[in-house]
Amino acid sequence: MSQEFDERKDFLKETFRRFERMMQTDEKSFFELDIYERALELYLEKEDLARALKVCNIGLEEYPYSLELMLGKANLLAERSDFDAALEILERAALFHPGDPDTLFTQASVFNLMGEYESAISLFKDLLHSPIDRDEIYYQIGQAYQNWEKYEEAIAYYKRSIAINLNNEPALYELAHCLDIVGRLETHLDYYQELVNRDPFSYLAWYNLGIAFSKLEKYEDAVNAYEYATLIKEDFASAYFNLGNSYMNMQAFELAIPNYMKVVAEEGPQPETYCCIGTCYEKLGKLDKAIEYYQKAVKLDEQWDDGWFGLGICMGELERWYEAVGFIRKAIKVSELNPDYWLALAEMEFKLGNMASSLEAFEKSVEIEPSNPDVWLKWSYAHFEQGNHGRALELIQAAIDDMPDEADLYYRAAAYLIQTGEYREALLHLEIALTLDYDAHIQLYEFFPDLEKQKALFRIIEQYKTK
Repeated sequence: MSQEFDERKDFLKETFRRFERMMQTDEKSFFELDIYERALELYLEKEDLARALKVCNIGLEEYPYSLELMLGKANLLAERSDFDAALEILERAALFHPGDPDTLFTQASVFNLMGEYESAISLFKDLLHSPIDRDEIYYQIGQAYQNWEKYEEAIAYYKRSIAINLNNEPALYELAHCLDIVGRLETHLDYYQELVNRDPFSYLAWYNLGIAFSKLEKYEDAVNAYEYATLIKEDFASAYFNLGNSYMNMQAFELAIPNYMKVVAEEGPQPETYCCIGTCYEKLGKLDKAIEYYQKAVKLDEQWDDGWFGLGICMGELERWYEAVGFIRKAIKVSELNPDYWLALAEMEFKLGNMASSLEAFEKSVEIEPSNPDVWLKWSYAHFEQGNHGRALELIQAAIDDMPDEADLYYRAAAYLIQTGEYREALLHLEIALTLDYDAHIQLYEFFPDLEKQKALFRIIEQYKTK
């Protein structure tokens, strides 16, 4: 028996070698249908969609009535948004295999991708009495409603799916997403608790309870839920990753790191996980370790901009400004429209005294994200430091016009006006700032290290406090 198995294994290896050769050279060779089907499955697993489509095309020349190859080709064409061609193949499949539920399911999926949601939902509902799992059909109906932006209907069908199969992971995930969109997640915590009560040993129920808590920023509760999930399923990498994220949001970086390490142990090295570990070490002030993990991230994927950015920030912390600028520019090369990268570059160039490059980067950051007051504050300060007080005030006033409820902008305007001797205008801005956020006035003392000025400011602020 063992010999027969080995012979079969060798035969399949040789067959696939011949098949690969045919794919590369376009030589005509004969293969059984099951070889085409296995090859299609293999290329889909590898996400090599071009070769998968080629398998379908060659296979259908030999086996024009193969349902699996027709459905495979239809799905691949739909992925490429070639919907008309996909539907044409599905019509042929329906002709040769009338009433086949998989053909109808694929048609409904294509209609969903096309935005023909009513047609998709109608077809999915026709399949509710077919051999296809009902929880999967309810999930697909939910998907169609969600794509249609009819979130309440989507929620109802995701719940139907979960009622049948508590372990339908996509339905659980999308339900939380829709509830979050409509602002009903908090009112559904009892629902998630009921799922846990229904099956206390369902790691997915605990995991999704954790997701609900995480979305509501109830991180301690999220930690408890994720920990239960990992107790039930010890190799649950996604739960360990979310545990790490929850601890990071709680500023408990020492506790986050071992959870990310477990993700690496279960899933292998991933740039995202390495960047999370690097961020934890960075926040702990362990810059050598942070740099080590950011380097690991970009070694795995040179296009992982978070890794380059992390390296730039660490070099900035070490005052290695030239290296910092180089790394930040690499991050920008990958993700040019990230305003945080441009802001960091502006600050690093400022440290190097490259004012033209610094101001250009500030302007780019504001262009991408004009509603971030921090950028305006730093951009204006760069001008103020260079003695260009008028331009600094212009920028702050422009920011105030766009963001009239940001107290920090008024405090900064007051500081600049005091420095330029425009005390009347300074007091007007200070009064507005104190009204918006009284406690934030401490930043003025940092701006004026001179003790006498601090005392004068203190007296003015105290007078306002007593009003």
